Amino acid sequence: MTHTILVLNGPNLNLLGQRQPEIYGSETLADVETLVTKAATGHGIAVDCRQSNHEGLLIDWIHEARATHSAIIINPGGLSHTSVALLDALSACDGLPVIEVHISNIHQREPFRHHSYVSERANGVIAGCGTQGYVFAVDRAAALLAAG
Repeated sequence: MTHTILVLNGPNLNLLGQRQPEIYGSETLADVETLVTKAATGHGIAVDCRQSNHEGLLIDWIHEARATHSAIIINPGGLSHTSVALLDALSACDGLPVIEVHISNIHQREPFRHHSYVSERANGVIAGCGTQGYVFAVDRAAALLAAG
């Protein structure tokens, strides 16, 4: 069976490269998707990259992933700090590895960003590594999938 990782990006990540480049860098979401695809291909894994500014759609995709994907990589953006609903959806994905990614180091930013509800379900959290964090997330998801 070929594994497929669902890569979810939350609100405002469609503006990567334009919004606050001093924090998030100059790479675009398309650049991130290229990085993720290349990293996954090296592991013989497929990726399904999606982005939405709508919490409900992210939740619908997480529910869908329970039957269609092998792992989830998620950058929930600002929803990290507010969404119990995302946590609940991810918690319903028994057996699926979940890796949380943040481009910036959320622990060096405003105090309200220091807590992530998503982290309570994540098998790993990568923060402050720029877009390279997505590559680390693919590597970690691949290792978890290989371990069974």
